[in-house]
Amino acid sequence: MTRTRVLWVLPPLALLGGFLIYPLALVVRQSFTSGSSSSGSSSPGVPTLEIWRAVLSAGEFHRALGNTVVIAVAATAGCVVLGTFFAVVLALVPFPGATAVSRAVDTILAFPSFLIALSFTFLYGAAGILQLGDFLYTRWCVILAEITFYTPFVMRPALAALGQLPAERLNVAASLGARPWRVLRRIVLPEIAPAVAAGGALCLLLTLNEFGIVLFIGAKDVLTLPMLVHSKGVVMFDYPAACVVAVVEVALSLALYCLYRWVFTNARMVA
Repeated sequence: MTRTRVLWVLPPLALLGGFLIYPLALVVRQSFTSGSSSSGSSSPGVPTLEIWRAVLSAGEFHRALGNTVVIAVAATAGCVVLGTFFAVVLALVPFPGATAVSRAVDTILAFPSFLIALSFTFLYGAAGILQLGDFLYTRWCVILAEITFYTPFVMRPALAALGQLPAERLNVAASLGARPWRVLRRIVLPEIAPAVAAGGALCLLLTLNEFGIVLFIGAKDVLTLPMLVHSKGVVMFDYPAACVVAVVEVALSLALYCLYRWVFTNARMVA
């Protein structure tokens, strides 16, 4: 029985090791390997911490880290607010065309993120419908584009949670004289809070690693960690430095994921 289980486990472990762990290990190794553009005093191929010191102490890294965190947090907050609002309206405030609106929002999930950025150029660009000066090239435009693209990732779990909410609870609350805002605050929002939090956590991880929107908008002076990896690795061919930034990005994502799992595990145990 044990041998059979091992045989079943080996293929996924081999795929995981070959396509995920091994490439990550190579990236980590490369981040400690000196190169011609990273450390002039060390010979190529020698493990060193100088690359890490140089990258982490650089002003562009601090700026990229700050932009990444600010954009991710702001975009996630916007997604949580709009996603919750749309889910409540579509589920509890029936109106003609609600199903069509819901399906239209779902189609965004099938689009690549750069299409949102491309559409923004036709809206806010120099020849766009809404010409708002340099708004297209600002950090606020990046945040708005990410909110537009990632809001369905919050709305869909919230709609699913609302679908599980017994209508009797809402009817009883209304029959007892509870106003709509009180029903929303005391019954609806607590019921969908775990789903909204799960969608918000997913949005935070995705916006933290978003690359296509920032690249296609071409925002001036909006340098994020993924853009810094692209700049170091593709533009400057400084692969060790690019690997350092990539390792930091992966570590930050893993830390957020572990925090998310810890919070929800404790919340489930308390409940």
